[in-house]
Amino acid sequence: MLENKFKTGLVKELKERFPGCMVIHLDPNEIQGIPDLLVLHEDTWAALEGKKSAKASHRPNQDYYVQHMSEMSFAAFIYPENKEEILNAMERSFEAHRAARVSGS
Repeated sequence: MLENKFKTGLVKELKERFPGCMVIHLDPNEIQGIPDLLVLHEDTWAALEGKKSAKASHRPNQDYYVQHMSEMSFAAFIYPENKEEILNAMERSFEAHRAARVSGS
């Protein structure tokens, strides 16, 4: 599967799975190695670096930015072989963030 085709289907699935989310394509020319997609959902976010397969090479700085952004919120490399695992982890991350909010009392 071509990486572009995978990402197109992924964006559609993200919008179905996380209703109301915004999926933004980030410019790799702005910051070398920044993940491809930023997913804004309610009051949290995730960054995803799409690859055509688990064996696809990583470009310079991609590992750094995925790790750094994962420490901030949620970030991961995503490809057809791990898509469900990553989307499930992303969903758990979003739910944990919502559960951690303190309601005004």
